Amino acid sequence: MGVRLNNKAQLNTADGGIFVGIAIEEKPSFLCANFEDGVLIEKVRQGNMEALEVLMKKYQTFVKIKANRYFLIGADREDIIQEGMIGLFKAIRDFNGEKQSYFKAFAELCITRQIITAIKAATRQKHTPLNSSISLDMPIYEENPDHTLMEVMTDTVISDPVAILIDKESADDLELKLSEVLSPLEKKVLAYYLEDLTYIEMSDKLNTHAKSIDNALQRVKRKLESLLELRNRHAIEGHIQ
Repeated sequence: MGVRLNNKAQLNTADGGIFVGIAIEEKPSFLCANFEDGVLIEKVRQGNMEALEVLMKKYQTFVKIKANRYFLIGADREDIIQEGMIGLFKAIRDFNGEKQSYFKAFAELCITRQIITAIKAATRQKHTPLNSSISLDMPIYEENPDHTLMEVMTDTVISDPVAILIDKESADDLELKLSEVLSPLEKKVLAYYLEDLTYIEMSDKLNTHAKSIDNALQRVKRKLESLLELRNRHAIEGHIQ
């Protein structure tokens, strides 16, 4: 599913809605570009397509940043970005200034929700446990939610921005290696964990004790950290050479 905005194309949303849009590449007028978000949203609802163009262009980089935090085996980075753009459109469509104070915060919620919904839908369709989203914001340990996967991947080991970019682009390789070292139980536990299932729900689905679930999840986290450390070590050695 993609988002194509041009003066005769349609935007097909995940929930079946259709919206006729315009090209976001075109340069918006100076006057419209200087309006606040709330004013632009009102203009969109009055049928001003230039105001929509301004909002979509304004938050395009924000969408890309959010999309960069998610990976999906078998999907293009652009696919996730375009799902984020659909989420942005929905935010523009549904924003209520009386209920939400800031459009950006509401847009972030809608963008993230759209990306995760699309990833979960793809996961269900392909029936592969590891074909799930892995967020770089995911805590490595529940007792320390501030220690995230992003920190492990970029923590002092790779501080150069270019190296970090390359590191992100190798996410597919990381997921492939992870799938090779996980047991069938660990793969299922990881898939359910990424779907936000509780230990009790996992126990019911896998017909095993909650303690076994916890042990499997801890093994997954240790294996993930080991893979990241190994990859970062290789990156350092390659940089030195």
